[in-house]
Amino acid sequence: MASPPSLRAQLQRILSAAAPEEGCALLLGTRDETGGPWRLRRLWPCLNVWPRPAERPRRFAIDPREQLLAQRWGRERGLEVLAHAHSHPQSPPEPSDTDRCLCVKPALLLIQGPNGDQRLWWLADDRAPALPLPWRMEQ
Repeated sequence: MASPPSLRAQLQRILSAAAPEEGCALLLGTRDETGGPWRLRRLWPCLNVWPRPAERPRRFAIDPREQLLAQRWGRERGLEVLAHAHSHPQSPPEPSDTDRCLCVKPALLLIQGPNGDQRLWWLADDRAPALPLPWRMEQ
C-alpha cells in the first residue's frame, strides 16, 4: 500500500492547481507555547476570490467566511490557523508589496514560486522588513 503524500507535496499540488492564477490555502496545526516547534497538521485549500478575476494571476484573497469556517473547524479539533500560503505563479517566493500591504500583521506566510519552491516569511508590522524563516516539514 502506498503511503499518503506528504503535506508539503499536497501543498505544492494545491497551490499549483490554481495556475495561472495565484492559489491559496490555510495551514492549521499546533503551537508549542514553550518555544518548541509549531506542528502543521492539516491543509485547508481555499478559493482565490480576488474581486477582479483578470488580476488573479498576481493577486489573491481568501473569503473571510472561509477563514472563519477553518478557524471553527480547527478549534473543535485542537488546531489553530498558523499561517496562510499562496503561490506566485510568475514571480519569486517573496512577499510582494501587495502581500505586505494587505496582510494583517503579525503574520506567518508561506509563498510558493513558479518552480514549486516554498519559502516561509514572518511579517511583524508595517515598518519591519519581511524576515525569511528557516523551516522544515516533517511527515
